[in-house]
Amino acid sequence: MDVLKSLGHPEEIYNLFKFKMGGCHTVMPKLDYESMSESLRTCYAFLNQTSRSFAAVIQALDGELRHAVCIFYLVLRALDTVEDDMTIPLVKKVPLLHEFHTFLYQPDWCFTESKEKDRQVLEDFPTISVEFRNLGQEYRDVISDICHRMGVGMAEFLEKKVGSMQEWDKYCHYVAGLVGMGLSRLFSASQLEDPEVGRDTELANSMGLFLQKTNIIRDYLEDQQDGRAFWPEEAWSQFASHLEDFSQPQHLSSALACLNLLVTDALRHVPDVITYLSRLRNQSVFSFCAIPQVMAIATLSACYNNPQVFEGVVKIRKGQAVTLMMEATNMQAVQGIIIQYSQEIRQKVSPSDPSRDKTLHILGLIQEKALSKVVLTTRAHHLSPIYLSAAVLLAALSWQYLNATQPAAPSYGHYGS
Repeated sequence: MDVLKSLGHPEEIYNLFKFKMGGCHTVMPKLDYESMSESLRTCYAFLNQTSRSFAAVIQALDGELRHAVCIFYLVLRALDTVEDDMTIPLVKKVPLLHEFHTFLYQPDWCFTESKEKDRQVLEDFPTISVEFRNLGQEYRDVISDICHRMGVGMAEFLEKKVGSMQEWDKYCHYVAGLVGMGLSRLFSASQLEDPEVGRDTELANSMGLFLQKTNIIRDYLEDQQDGRAFWPEEAWSQFASHLEDFSQPQHLSSALACLNLLVTDALRHVPDVITYLSRLRNQSVFSFCAIPQVMAIATLSACYNNPQVFEGVVKIRKGQAVTLMMEATNMQAVQGIIIQYSQEIRQKVSPSDPSRDKTLHILGLIQEKALSKVVLTTRAHHLSPIYLSAAVLLAALSWQYLNATQPAAPSYGHYGS
């Protein structure tokens, strides 16, 4: 039971209870489906089916930006489904990826040969493409451009493995950095954010790379079991002859050394994340961007120097996730969260770790960057011990009843789960 995992963290139990009793609607307001066209309602149904986590933050966006991001997500989900489907021969898959952006303007195009779990977005692509064409030109141009560039990039990596650290950055750019750049351009096109947000491609790329690298690090074993390899050879070859060696207990020390090296590399994007988030002005856009980022640094903290990465998928507690969702509503709180988890990582750094100096250096830069913007205050809830104890007891007693409607904790796959 998720509540038991949070017993040592009473603020998490309090927030789980608060979330269930209505706090979720401050993060995930309900949409007016009655006013939507049938095809648009279907698109939101697809969104909820393919990504409960991203669905939550997308549906909380303001105005017409909500629909634009929903369609953007579904188009890229369809593209990603083609890339992921190992049953599609390369001779067919490569042209599909290259030409996918053109299908947005072909009303009848669909693909019925996929075996992937999300194949419905391909089979019913006309429903998605008609809503794409209903968007304003400023949104269509962004979505089509990013779809084209991502398809070309995905095709490039179909027949080659991620070798150097530079190629790791390139791969993550294609599958996630471009998403960050596209979203930033949509934010600016909606006029909810300044034009500068859409123009600064370097910061937007870093937002995507930080999330993607976190996913790749966390999903080592799952990817190995699926016959995939995303850890860069330049990193793992320093510690093992084969990437799969890390799943064997006798190679644990080498596995942890490589893991910590990759976590350190991911952390170098955090200063850019702080700068990017500090520029946002719209509350819904800020929450949309900030929640996945604080989830990512919490996940990296959980993964750092953790042998369980090579035994399964390391996940943060649901109470922890809900607490992060409810707290990451302003820049000061986000910086406090980043400081908290960077300090947690610092405490785990071993004197014998090969990446120790680099890790401590980037953690120092993160702390300096986080502290440079605002004077931080404590993130603790100012609750009396009696009130907090009562809340914990009430939450525990109510959990069995409430569990039937438990919300999903935000997560993200290689393109958003």
